[in-house]
Amino acid sequence: MSESALSSAEELPWLVCHTKPRCEKKFAALMKAEGFEHYLPTVESVRAYAKQTKRFTKPLFPSYVFACVPSELKTRVYQQDLLARAIKVIDVKSFLAQIEEVKKIVASGFELSLKPLLTKGREVKVSGGPLNGLTGSVDNPDDPKGVLISVDVLQQGLLVYVPPANLTVLP
Repeated sequence: MSESALSSAEELPWLVCHTKPRCEKKFAALMKAEGFEHYLPTVESVRAYAKQTKRFTKPLFPSYVFACVPSELKTRVYQQDLLARAIKVIDVKSFLAQIEEVKKIVASGFELSLKPLLTKGREVKVSGGPLNGLTGSVDNPDDPKGVLISVDVLQQGLLVYVPPANLTVLP
């Protein structure tokens, strides 16, 4: 993005568009048809089936598309039943810098996957496996065997290894 395009983009409102499930590509196509600047980061995925291998692209951030939409035209993003909500970006300059970083990472060709941001003391909920539904806090996010969380039981702490893939960060 050129310097002049960046400064003009910083003046327009950006939205984090939370789409309905599996509607990201359709929503991005709608933004393109409307002429709105938008970004849907995608990664290549490979699935092996019994007799064949399929390659396809999938959104890096499931259910999210980033769009630059003038305030007076915001209703246009809701013209089809694809969007759950649109959240206005407050710090556009920082947001655009992060988008540029995501673009560089995606363009690098390195294998990548989305992981929850886990820090010591962060509240999490187990979202899979035999401990599904339990909540606790992250004890050691650097442990290579998984994330160690503590769960209060009768005012005692239990430490249990839970794979990061089975954790949802609580707000």
